[in-house]
Amino acid sequence: MIQLKKIQHLPEPTFRALGWEWLINADNWNYLTSELLPITEAESEEFYENANLLYKVMTNAAQHVIQHNYWKELDIPYNMVELIKYTWNDRKRHIHLYSRFDIAGGIDGLPSKLLEFNADTPTSVPETAVIQWAQLKANQIAETQQFNFLHEALVAQFELLIKNNPDLSPTLLLSSMRESAEDDANVDIIADAATTAGFEVEFRYVDEVVFSPEEGIFVDYGWDKFKRFSFWFKLVPWEYIANDEPRLLDILTHIILGRKAVVLNPPYSLLLQSKGLLKYAWDTHKYHDLLLATSFEEPLRYEKYVKKVLFGREGANVSVFDEVGNQISTRDGDYLRYRSIYQSFAQLARDTEGRYYQAGVFYVGEACGLGFRRGGMIIDNGASFVGHVVQ
Repeated sequence: MIQLKKIQHLPEPTFRALGWEWLINADNWNYLTSELLPITEAESEEFYENANLLYKVMTNAAQHVIQHNYWKELDIPYNMVELIKYTWNDRKRHIHLYSRFDIAGGIDGLPSKLLEFNADTPTSVPETAVIQWAQLKANQIAETQQFNFLHEALVAQFELLIKNNPDLSPTLLLSSMRESAEDDANVDIIADAATTAGFEVEFRYVDEVVFSPEEGIFVDYGWDKFKRFSFWFKLVPWEYIANDEPRLLDILTHIILGRKAVVLNPPYSLLLQSKGLLKYAWDTHKYHDLLLATSFEEPLRYEKYVKKVLFGREGANVSVFDEVGNQISTRDGDYLRYRSIYQSFAQLARDTEGRYYQAGVFYVGEACGLGFRRGGMIIDNGASFVGHVVQ
């Protein structure tokens, strides 16, 4: 069982100084714990090595899907296929900025198993990059006692974007949807890294951005004053744009193919995001130590399994079944229009109070940051974030 390390909770002024008041309201204050999860140096190194290996496994599976045109099987909208192929074949310029692996085990003697790959719009960037680091500082713990160089890795990725796109000016517009303070906080960290790397950055909500198929991506300041941006970071899922905003996708297709702008994360991140890719990762790397048996068909064998929709998020539309097919845990959601996969059950680590822990490892050119979510058998949007300390 996990034994947690009690620490002093970060004071409210810390979050106010960062502009993250959303974390200190009544609904979110308990999201951040006053505990750290101790891990060993060996466990930290394994998370690093395993995430690096998993990225190779998932990109190999993606290449397999592209070669065999398994778009329908992964619920990839037809209007995304051209963009996915184009950006995949030009990954040097269309860099996969950042992603996060959700992993069961890896601590307390449990084997690491890949649960999901959040390749398009992963969040918990502030918690991983800044807050758990600040928890170390506030409790007089050396910052070297944490697997966390997420911010530095983001800076390096943005520097590489500038280097690999010399024909484009280093101007970056960042966007999220309205009425999500959490998303805004994630964008803040991305923006800070881009600024450090040499980008001129600006933020606008998606509905404030001007898109032109011939000219590119703009901000309208009024009085006929516009500014064009060569890079656009959007904390908006590609499947949402493709399915619900097809006109915008058509414009973005012209913008990207015409080299008017680079969009982050790139379109091929939708392919990596689809949980259907886990099935093809299993097919192409069967019995890999880090993978779970995954299928589009409900398993007949006598073992626990999990049913997930291909583009569900935060535990929505996930169900767990026992060895004889009885549902033992489930979460509702708004993603039932997507197909499902069936995945072998993986045991999450637990503490003495029976709470479950799931590791999240960020990959930004390489594995670079670790954090944990704590909740029930299905880790959903009600879970807490738990920082870690390497002892």
